[in-house]
Amino acid sequence: MRRDHRPAVAGVLAAAAGLAVGELVAALSRPQSGPVVAVGGAVIDATPTPVKEWAVATFGMWDKPLLLSGIGLVVVGYAAAAGMLAARRHQLGYAAVVLFGLVAAGAAASRPDARWTDPAPSALAAVVAGVALTLALRPLRPPPDPRRRQFLVAAAAVGGVAVATGGLAATLRSTGRQAAERLRAAVRLPAPADPARPLPAGVGPGFHTANADFYRVDTALTVPRLDPERWRLRITGMVGRPRELTFAELLGRPLTERDITLNCVSNEVGGPYVGTARWLGVPVAALLREAGVLAGADQLITRSTEGMTIGTPLTTILDGRDALLAVAMNGEALPFANGFPARMITPGVYGYVGACKWVTELEVTTFAEVDAYWVKRDWAAQAPVKTASRIDRPAPFARLAAGPTTIAGVAWAQRRGISAVRVQIDQGPWQEAELLPVPSIDTWVQWRLPWAASPGSHTLRVQAVDARGDAQTAARARPFPDGATGWHTVVVTVT
Repeated sequence: MRRDHRPAVAGVLAAAAGLAVGELVAALSRPQSGPVVAVGGAVIDATPTPVKEWAVATFGMWDKPLLLSGIGLVVVGYAAAAGMLAARRHQLGYAAVVLFGLVAAGAAASRPDARWTDPAPSALAAVVAGVALTLALRPLRPPPDPRRRQFLVAAAAVGGVAVATGGLAATLRSTGRQAAERLRAAVRLPAPADPARPLPAGVGPGFHTANADFYRVDTALTVPRLDPERWRLRITGMVGRPRELTFAELLGRPLTERDITLNCVSNEVGGPYVGTARWLGVPVAALLREAGVLAGADQLITRSTEGMTIGTPLTTILDGRDALLAVAMNGEALPFANGFPARMITPGVYGYVGACKWVTELEVTTFAEVDAYWVKRDWAAQAPVKTASRIDRPAPFARLAAGPTTIAGVAWAQRRGISAVRVQIDQGPWQEAELLPVPSIDTWVQWRLPWAASPGSHTLRVQAVDARGDAQTAARARPFPDGATGWHTVVVTVT
């Protein structure tokens, strides 16, 4: 190791020790208050909407791991620079450490769900990093000229603290996850008072999206793992009778079961952020009517345990559709990534308007009074789902053998339903696809079209028509601010 590299190594090891201690304290108190997660959450909140959309479109569900990796690389670079600075002018180097601690503590305090203790892990991380940096750099200070072994001993001591503390933090987090899994597995779901209809004969395979395959798009860097026995739902705001419900009380109410397709507004044309599940939950309209909605209210703000706010027009809750506070999907308690113990499902609107996960509060209010998280970032306040369709088979750029094959996919227009799906091959005439049966207008429709594939390159397009007779527009639009439009187009080669 070259001598002039040693201060940088000392800085990185000191930062690792500090962060490990900070994450250990967070693991013992609130995992979301850890320095890395706190900074990552603040970065997400501050990121401009176009950049967020680019990240979702480019990286999909890898956006959060990549963000955390990016933060880690920045920390390594910053810590190395702080170590070099401290070796030359120790006061400036330690000031750099303090600055990072203040930034992380401020990020923790700025989170929507912050508690007064949340800055503590970041502050302690800065203190530990400063002490560790002092110990690691001590052998490098003249006189006398230090020996290699002295620095290696100091570096090993600091690194050992980082590894041991980080390992303990990881063990505590793993133990917490296992305990949460056991609590979820112990949930016994009652039979629905209003069960879903059996799927009609003729529904194709894959109508329901498996829980493990259901898309996830949210801003949570760590998936909340709530204890259902300690969880509470508060109903507040413009209601005559505010109340609080336990999870057991929620399960004790008459439950409704429905097949509903859910889709994210970030879904590009032909994208994967749409899925159908059989949801079980309590009708939200019943909860609000019991609470007594006051005159003038027109919005329901749903609050998540990690601070997210989702604003839903009250009309979409009270107009008779099956808006549910769901507790289960596809026959099992909600997976943690999908909102356990309870989440909102509102058919006919995009997820950012009606599908809050990890719900802890329903606040009845007005659009004039409160802007939800995404509305503050210039997304539309009211966003009904647009008619859309997708080609699933053949896949883009597939190579097919000449002869009979099938073009197939899904189309959706929740609350309206799909009346027709048309497919165009190259520049030929539009052909009507066969629509498979569906249980309701709140789900996607599977469709298929036989095709005698001839050799060559072919372009396939799909267009859906909703039950009102409105055809899906060909005009291409990005998801911002209220959903993508355009025809899904697939190019294949037939040999």
